Amino acid sequence: MLYVEDVELVRQACTGASVEFDDQAVADFFDRQVDRGRRLEQFARIWVHTHPANFAQPSSVDEETFARVFGRTDWSVMFILAQRGQTYARLRFNVGPGGDVELPVGVDYGRPFPASDQTAWKAEYEANVEKTERQWLSQRNPFLSLENISPPDPWDVDPWLSDWDELPDGRREITDSAEAHHAI
Repeated sequence: MLYVEDVELVRQACTGASVEFDDQAVADFFDRQVDRGRRLEQFARIWVHTHPANFAQPSSVDEETFARVFGRTDWSVMFILAQRGQTYARLRFNVGPGGDVELPVGVDYGRPFPASDQTAWKAEYEANVEKTERQWLSQRNPFLSLENISPPDPWDVDPWLSDWDELPDGRREITDSAEAHHAI
């Protein structure tokens, strides 16, 4: 089982189909992790990204990026979160004979983790993710006018938190699980 304890965003500029990371923000992130005594395999092996539609399968660009960025590591994971909770995760290992295996995705509510703080999540998102215009499309085809098209704000679309209900005390409870309701 692979257990992810934390996800941290770095500054980046995104469109509905691309991302460009701020090189200094990535370097600062790596420095902070090394200063905390972590090894690369503890913080630089899982690529988490979103897809703007309701389809979580990797694209050809995803596959090229995964091979280019993680192709020389001993192991790595590509994780995709799409709208309405669609997910995809695959472990790639490059030792021995090498190989890939798709991973099931879930939230283990039996393990301790900090309370869900959606306000902090939104603040981190707004501080680090810049939505940019889709210039690459209009540059390829001058007949496409995308000036009035802007991607929806993921916090407004609420793709994967829509199954959470707020409790009277402000905690959140998941309501789509047949087994049990878990509050955080």
